[in-house]
Amino acid sequence: MNYEIIDKYIQRLIEETKPEAPIWNIENIRQGKKPAWNYIDGCMMTSLYSIYGLTGDEKYIKFIENFIDYYVFEDGTIRGYDVETFNLDNLNEGRILFDLYKLTGKEKYSKAIELLYSQIKRQPRTEYGNFWHKKIYENQVWLDGLYMSEVFYTRYVAERGNGDFSEIVKQFKAVYEHMYDKDKKLYYHGWDTSKTAFWADKQTGLSQNFWLRSIGWYTVGLVDAISYMPESAQDGKKSLIEIFRNTIEGLEQYIDKDNDMLWQVVDRIGDEGNYPETSGSSMIAYAMMKGARLGVIDKRFAAVGNRVFEGICKKYLTETDGKLNLGGICLVAGLGPDNNRRRDGSYAYYISEPVVENDAKGTGPFVMAYTEVLQMK
Repeated sequence: MNYEIIDKYIQRLIEETKPEAPIWNIENIRQGKKPAWNYIDGCMMTSLYSIYGLTGDEKYIKFIENFIDYYVFEDGTIRGYDVETFNLDNLNEGRILFDLYKLTGKEKYSKAIELLYSQIKRQPRTEYGNFWHKKIYENQVWLDGLYMSEVFYTRYVAERGNGDFSEIVKQFKAVYEHMYDKDKKLYYHGWDTSKTAFWADKQTGLSQNFWLRSIGWYTVGLVDAISYMPESAQDGKKSLIEIFRNTIEGLEQYIDKDNDMLWQVVDRIGDEGNYPETSGSSMIAYAMMKGARLGVIDKRFAAVGNRVFEGICKKYLTETDGKLNLGGICLVAGLGPDNNRRRDGSYAYYISEPVVENDAKGTGPFVMAYTEVLQMK
């Protein structure tokens, strides 16, 4: 694989982006939304910071700082952020604030961290202790929410908290116990603990299918949380490692032997309308390579993850009019709410969502996976 082409692609993303109009935020562009703090930009900031950490190239950190400074004001308030929505997605971008505060000492980053943590302290919880995905999704746990909230939460506890990770571990364990299908070795996308949502099974509260990107978020959330937990958190960290190991070993069987990727609806390879999907495949590749590097899963998964990454490059990294593009990215998918019954968790729904190029829900994880490839050289 010629990795210079990926460096060229990353350079294009940076050069064509302004903080108020990122080239990668396709969802916002299509919907005409005003610039606001969001998890999509957070994915890119986290991945670009990893590139900076590996290369030491100042252009990355200058870009990140300039970008974040557009959103974080001097008093620590954040453009477009409202605690009262209790939206877990909004916590994800907070991870980069820890790094920027360490590098620059700007107090506004520290204040913004505390503002985001105030949401953690007040976030509504299910009877099992899991955060609601958003205020509008009462008693609902979505896999992606574990990545959005728990990684930020873990880092906060490790660097600013009392070292008690028990609530974080409890939330991951509840998902494993209730949302994991032990026969298929896959996780359902959503779980309504009240069992009242229109998309939820009335006996289990679970959604119908296994959506790749949601599983990817959860898997990356596990490995990233593990990476921030100190060795002193022995029992909790051990529990997460065991869950992570089972998750990765279960996913391996769903890698398509023809193209080395995983599919949008994971267990329905080759079915009509289904397709190999970039964002979720990138996350699984990243998790496998990082887990192997950390020594928490078998070393052979470094090669497996690398194979998935190269499969993505071969199928979806293309050049048009001299510009590189990354395709095969599901733009968005979710469950409900009540006034949007099209999002019912059915197979037909997941394959109906738009497939786009260069959206950060795909490019961010792709660059994250690339950082792990670089560390294998």
